[in-house]
Amino acid sequence: MSGMVEVRPARPGEEARIVEMVRALARYEKLEHQMVADAADFRAALFGDHPRVFCDVAVREGRLVGFALWFYNFSTFLGRHGIWLEDLYVEPEARGAGIGKALMAALAKRCVEEKLGRLEWWVLDWNAPAIEVYRAIGAEPMEGWTVQRLTGAALRALAEA
Repeated sequence: MSGMVEVRPARPGEEARIVEMVRALARYEKLEHQMVADAADFRAALFGDHPRVFCDVAVREGRLVGFALWFYNFSTFLGRHGIWLEDLYVEPEARGAGIGKALMAALAKRCVEEKLGRLEWWVLDWNAPAIEVYRAIGAEPMEGWTVQRLTGAALRALAEA
């Protein structure tokens, strides 16, 4: 696959393709068993009345070949909003052409233009190809931080406490 890539916001009607790529990402991360979202969920989240999550897509030769799904967060220490990159994915056959970097650059440009404090994300510690890309663009790991999560029964129990 050759050709230039266009990075732009996702449009209504593209949610099914985005879900396909999210499923491929879940499969790659060995987490497909956790994938329950469908196109209707993405349509509501991305294109509903008050979206709180956003998606940029990479288009090459008229085909969506990657995406970056993100939302705004806030740093109390900086006193400024930032962007949390929830997921980034590029189709295997499109990798190595700078598409992931183009998606990240679009988010970095948004951060600079909107005077946001930072761009952050998680990466699985075994995902060496992604880590290599992130190091190449200047990202640094956050040493000493451990992700915490409440979900399911534990989340409900705390809510009822």
